[in-house]
Amino acid sequence: MKALITGASSGIGRDMAYYLANLGYDLILVARRKERLEEIKEKVKTNVQILVLDLLKEENVFKLHEQVKKENIDILINNAGFGLFGMFSKTDLTRELEMIDLNIKAYHILTKLFLIDFIKKDNGYILNVCSSAGFLVGPRLNTYYATKNYITKLTMGIYEELKHQNSHVHISCLCPGPVATEFNSVAHGVFSLKEMPSRKVAKYAIDRMFKNKLIIVPGFSVKLGLFFNRIIPWKLSMAITYKIQKRKYPEEK
Repeated sequence: MKALITGASSGIGRDMAYYLANLGYDLILVARRKERLEEIKEKVKTNVQILVLDLLKEENVFKLHEQVKKENIDILINNAGFGLFGMFSKTDLTRELEMIDLNIKAYHILTKLFLIDFIKKDNGYILNVCSSAGFLVGPRLNTYYATKNYITKLTMGIYEELKHQNSHVHISCLCPGPVATEFNSVAHGVFSLKEMPSRKVAKYAIDRMFKNKLIIVPGFSVKLGLFFNRIIPWKLSMAITYKIQKRKYPEEK
């Protein structure tokens, strides 16, 4: 049994690696920080292969698949990604385009390539780490929310296609609220809501992935919030989100 995890050097990806190793899975871990991946390798008892790649670069995404396609991979976890707080008129365009490359293009390419592989053998799991943002509009965190909407809806569409194909390949999307990771430091903001421990989110996600759940939402308050978002007007939802995001990044006018 073998799992491939991108963005595995910290946060949810790291804790998923530990949990899957405890379940007996060999690991292929992908990230930019080799020393972080080596720390995981030293702490787990299963076999670990480390691939140091920057998935912002499209050629590296294809290179990743090419390097591992002959491995008997059972699970693909797309986890690499980042956000950027701020008003859309003021955030850095270059950084936003990098976010689109990582949060959308890398997910899209790897999901497609491994889905084809898994369909051929009629077996496998794909877990796309999305966000509760995938169901919302995100003023002051616009590009991040838009990328997560894309991957959430892509995953849902693929799920329906697989169902009609009577496939034994399963795809899920993890849609947490705030999680205690490095997201804030990278995005240059602060969550105003209580953050869930990444270890707890990782276990919850893997357990429900194995139960073939499509949408995986850890935490009752996040589930409740998404439920109410479905029944309130869009403009009210956007106003609420704006105020929440403003508390994360209060110094910007």
